[in-house]
Amino acid sequence: MTTVVILPAAAKSLRKHRADAERILSKIEAYAADPAAMANNVKALTDGGGLRLRVGDFRVIFEDTATEIIVTKIGPRGSIYE
Repeated sequence: MTTVVILPAAAKSLRKHRADAERILSKIEAYAADPAAMANNVKALTDGGGLRLRVGDFRVIFEDTATEIIVTKIGPRGSIYE
């Protein structure tokens, strides 16, 4: 299984959105366990800055290496790409 690393800025955003934090974390863990199962919810960012996971109205921006998933940003759909 791949290790999930959540950077401090992403962790702060999770604390800010407590109501959805459990659902977001479960989707991240599901992707870490089996990336192929979540393929329809994951897309590459156009600027080459990693990948995007869709969780309802939230987006998770992350980088996927061979051994770990580094979560850089978590936020609402409209403001995450700024």
